[in-house]
Amino acid sequence: MENPLLSQGLLPSFSSIIPEEHIEPALKQVISQNRIQLAELLGTQTVFTWDNLMMPLEEMNDRLAKAWAPVSHMHSVVESDTLRSVYNICLPLLTDYHTEIMQNEALFKAIQSVADSPEYQKLNTAQRKVIDNEIRDFKLAGVNLDTSAKVRFAELQKQLSKLTTEFAENLLDATHAWTLHVTDPNALKGLTEETLKIASQNAEQRNMSGWLLTLDYPCYSAVMRYLDNRELRWLMYEAYVTRASDQGPHAGQYDNSPIMENILHIRHELANLLGFPNYAEYSLATKMADTPKLVLDFLYDLLERSKKHAADEILEITQFAKKQDGIDQLEAWDFAYYTEKLRQEKYALAQEELKPYFPAHKVLAGMFTVVNKLYGITIVEKSNVDTWHPQVHYFEVFDADNQLRGGFYTDLYARQHKRDGAWMDDCRMRRRLADGSVQLPVAFLTCNFTRPIGNKPALLTQDEVETVFHEFGHCLHHLMTKIDYAAISGINGVAWDAVEFPSQIMEHWCWEKETIALISGHYETDECLPDALFTKMRATKNFQSGMHMLRQLEFSLFDFRIHLEYDPEKGGRIQTIIDEIRQQVAVVNYPTFNRFQHSFSHIFAGSYAAGYYSYKWAEVLSSDAYSKFEETGIFNPETGKSYLENILEVGGIREPMASFVAFRGRQPRIDALLRHSGLLTGENNK
Repeated sequence: MENPLLSQGLLPSFSSIIPEEHIEPALKQVISQNRIQLAELLGTQTVFTWDNLMMPLEEMNDRLAKAWAPVSHMHSVVESDTLRSVYNICLPLLTDYHTEIMQNEALFKAIQSVADSPEYQKLNTAQRKVIDNEIRDFKLAGVNLDTSAKVRFAELQKQLSKLTTEFAENLLDATHAWTLHVTDPNALKGLTEETLKIASQNAEQRNMSGWLLTLDYPCYSAVMRYLDNRELRWLMYEAYVTRASDQGPHAGQYDNSPIMENILHIRHELANLLGFPNYAEYSLATKMADTPKLVLDFLYDLLERSKKHAADEILEITQFAKKQDGIDQLEAWDFAYYTEKLRQEKYALAQEELKPYFPAHKVLAGMFTVVNKLYGITIVEKSNVDTWHPQVHYFEVFDADNQLRGGFYTDLYARQHKRDGAWMDDCRMRRRLADGSVQLPVAFLTCNFTRPIGNKPALLTQDEVETVFHEFGHCLHHLMTKIDYAAISGINGVAWDAVEFPSQIMEHWCWEKETIALISGHYETDECLPDALFTKMRATKNFQSGMHMLRQLEFSLFDFRIHLEYDPEKGGRIQTIIDEIRQQVAVVNYPTFNRFQHSFSHIFAGSYAAGYYSYKWAEVLSSDAYSKFEETGIFNPETGKSYLENILEVGGIREPMASFVAFRGRQPRIDALLRHSGLLTGENNK
């Protein structure tokens, strides 16, 4: 039987993949083929060109990406013991290969020779950008190191890959290891019918009576918002914020503490080997921000502009809890609960009132209409596509000329063996093939919403509506590219502190009345969200926005400082630094057992190390860009066309600031972010 991972077709055959039979052999075969081809390229040619070097290199990279993308994705969404075992066997092979390629001096010199040749000036802008990026990335991967340093660099890369995977696996295991079995219905007062049904199903699946609460985010979030029982909220909170740590009900069992220390140590040593004083400066080598000072000044400026608002909000909710229930000291497990109560009192609106109007299928269909009005694109579901789970759907994207531009999978609901959170990843990348045809891009859109119950569809909160719009913004960035070279098509080659720009701008449409008319429809009557409810919802848009801003700044400062200030003699000082930052910015009185950092996957198991600030950095761009839509009309086709051509279609062909200026007509201004966040005052308007 042919190995499905070696298929070079548009879409993987997920159901045919047998982890223990297919993954390792496929990876080894592709790596072997690539090594042989590279040896031939370098050994049989003396003059290198785009066609005889860069094109074959792209083909090699794509061949490997096609084999590994479905494996990496399945490891995140349908993990099993077998898949985990095989994945961890293969990871060092993949890391070794990438390090070997990026430290190949002969290959580097060959690419450099293309850059130095007369042909370089005749290449198009995209081709030159590919070459420039390659030269930069080879240097950042240690190609100029001496032999012993290269060996050390390779070993560190292998260790880092292993540790970041272990971090994610520990977190997944810790999340699913803890449950709370409840048999007394009185203990669950305040919970919604939907949450109770899910908890009841969880218990039934384990042959238990009553209800089973889990740490899957939809369940955890609902408990923290609605459960009247303060003691059970505390139990859930403690279990959630101590996952994979030295604290809490599973203290030490899945502990990420030594892993985090080792990750920081390795990143610091890698940066030092390449001549950077710390990992933060190494990280900025591929970002818009030039220096650590620029990043910190930006974050502290936002902090200064937000502190007064946050302080007022904290005082308000504290006084409210005191008035409501006589609580003198609000604890961390109280904030979400009293936030929801306060929202109801101030705006006469409960989040649960909105959910019936946002069934997931209606939100998706409406979102597709939004982008049709903006960019002229049409999205059509395609049936009979092979997937990894029955709840997965596949859609094709057609442009205004009815040309197919790519496709994407949606996997929207939380379940066991699926990593928490929401994200977009690539399955296939756009590139022009040797025969002149174009390989179309394909994306994965993954969320963790509450699953449908019985005949009732999945119903989304306003936050979840924003989440799916956000991730779909990433999809559009990946799918609408017109760049024909994989290394800079879609999100590839885009500075990481700008990559959230196209995702964050999409969130703005969720709050517009014209959009609500498209994405809402009561699951029983199909009635659009009534004007009265929309008015209330719109009024809540910036509810506690100061507190939310400070929370994001806390994460950003923590991430940047642990990488900037790492000292091998002192270690990571992880708890010390987060405690210091919380003294400056915290909106919650954190208990001493809180170990949020042990589940901070963005920086310890993802791509945001020394770059979490990107969310706020890119939000300045997205808010200011959306202001142009506000000025011209939120569905203005000319503005939409300009955004499509200047942002979504250009990939990494030019610097993000140049793309922004081409769309907006000027440099970005921070006032739009402050205005959209409800934080713009006379003092801030500078």
